[in-house]
Amino acid sequence: MLPKKMTIIRLILISCSVTFWLIFIPCVEGRQMRNLEFRGKLSSLHLPIATEELNNEQKDFPRFAEPIPNVTVTKGRDALLACVVENLRNYKVAWVSVDTQTILSIHHSVITQNSRISLSYNDHRSWYLQIKNVQEEDRGWYMCQVNTDPMRSRRGYLQVVVPPSIVDKETSTDMIVREASNVILNCKAVGYPEPYVMWRREDGKNINYNGETVEVVNGEVLHIAKISRLHMGAYLCIASNGIPPSTSKRIVLLVQFPPMLSIPNQLEAAYMGQDVTLECHTESFPASINYWTTERGDMIVSGEKYEAVSMENGYNQYMMLKIRNVSQKDFGSYRCVAKNSLGETDGFIKLDEIPAPSTTTTQVSPHVTSSIKKSGRNGKKPRQRPIDYEVEEWRDPDYDGDYTLVSQQTPGEICEDSGEAASPLRIKGIETIFLLFLTLTLQIFAARR
Repeated sequence: MLPKKMTIIRLILISCSVTFWLIFIPCVEGRQMRNLEFRGKLSSLHLPIATEELNNEQKDFPRFAEPIPNVTVTKGRDALLACVVENLRNYKVAWVSVDTQTILSIHHSVITQNSRISLSYNDHRSWYLQIKNVQEEDRGWYMCQVNTDPMRSRRGYLQVVVPPSIVDKETSTDMIVREASNVILNCKAVGYPEPYVMWRREDGKNINYNGETVEVVNGEVLHIAKISRLHMGAYLCIASNGIPPSTSKRIVLLVQFPPMLSIPNQLEAAYMGQDVTLECHTESFPASINYWTTERGDMIVSGEKYEAVSMENGYNQYMMLKIRNVSQKDFGSYRCVAKNSLGETDGFIKLDEIPAPSTTTTQVSPHVTSSIKKSGRNGKKPRQRPIDYEVEEWRDPDYDGDYTLVSQQTPGEICEDSGEAASPLRIKGIETIFLLFLTLTLQIFAARR
């Protein structure tokens, strides 16, 4: 019986506790809500007063008249950052380097130990931060602060640009390579913004690059596979980043190869007494030693009989051998030789004899004259005249007649001047007229039939 009574008592106590909490807690929460509503009414009464006081205080605070402009300056020149503050009153202005968290100046005093930085101001309104001989480490944000509570500030960015320059230690120099080898030319450039690099030939010729013919090659590396003598020359590595001036470096590329020889005419001909020139063309680098020999192997030396000349144009050389007053013993073969440290080559030219050109001249006797007669004015007998190809006319100072040449007279004049000379011409004319008349008659007769 006792345990059952204890269980009933416990259940009664639990029920009483639950009933108490259900009645007491809503009462407490209602009181708390009423307290909060009362406090809210009080705070709403004080808010307009506090806002008005805050606005009045802000009107008296300093303010920035304009933003700090960003500045771009070339390395080595001077930079100027401006901060304009109105209504500064007793507050103070400070300049701070944001990136390094360094105070540069406070009001009229320069704090930093950097001798390149100075401060200037005007009318207690404009504050200028001056940086002389700007370096790349000066690039970054700069802040102008006013010691209000809370602090007020403006920021401006200093951009430092650097013209391109070529790093000689990391750039190729003049090179001498063997033909058919692979070549790599490097050109390292620095600057800000980062420069771009291109290659071109100094003489303006195109570059044979990876099987293509191009005017320029972009990039810091110029790779030429199986280089040939056509690649020989001076190359320019040009770096630019939009900041003047651009810069360049000249690199000379030399290609070594043994001599090669070509002969324009392997067979030459000349006649006795003529001057003749033999010619050979060679290509080589280093430059070859060139000379001529006879077919017996004797080296030819310039003198009265021979003149050996060699002209250079890059890796091309032009060999010429002039033989004066060719004689019988000069006919035969001649050998041109080119030799350098990488090899030797030669070629032969044969000189044959040809007949000398014939010179025929026609001589005219000066005594041949025309037989045309002409009467003189004074009844004198006219002299005979020379024919047309005579240079001078024969004139008699006592003769006043006409000296017109026969070739310059008309048939009528000839008939009038000389009956002897006109008779054959007149007979010839009659015969011609008779033949024409006979031909016409036959044609008319044939047409009627």
